[in-house]
Amino acid sequence: MTATRYLLVAAGGALGSVARYWVGGWAPRLFGQAFPYGTFIVNLVGSFLIAVIMTVALNTAIISPNARLFLTVGIMGGFTTYSSFNYETLVLLQQRLWGTGLLNLGVTLAACLIAGTAGLALGRLLIAS
Repeated sequence: MTATRYLLVAAGGALGSVARYWVGGWAPRLFGQAFPYGTFIVNLVGSFLIAVIMTVALNTAIISPNARLFLTVGIMGGFTTYSSFNYETLVLLQQRLWGTGLLNLGVTLAACLIAGTAGLALGRLLIAS
């Protein structure tokens, strides 16, 4: 990998991480702290956006390989938080908040699959026009 590609990943990762930090602070103020809304939102949005980006990038020349790397590995890699989702779910289960932990697990998995499917559909729609 060239130095340029490393810089693209690093710059994108920084932007994605800052965006995740912002959502992580904004979501609890808006929705409350009873559920890990910030992590849920970034995983949902990230699942959608990475599906759109990859569908368009792999089926057209609209998104160059370097831009794809910047957007997916960089921004989306810094933005999405599966590891945070996993840890927060484990903490909820360790606290014996079984319902909230299982809700977080089920809702996140289902919603991210739906968001990813919607992203694929939007990506296909964008390349069809």
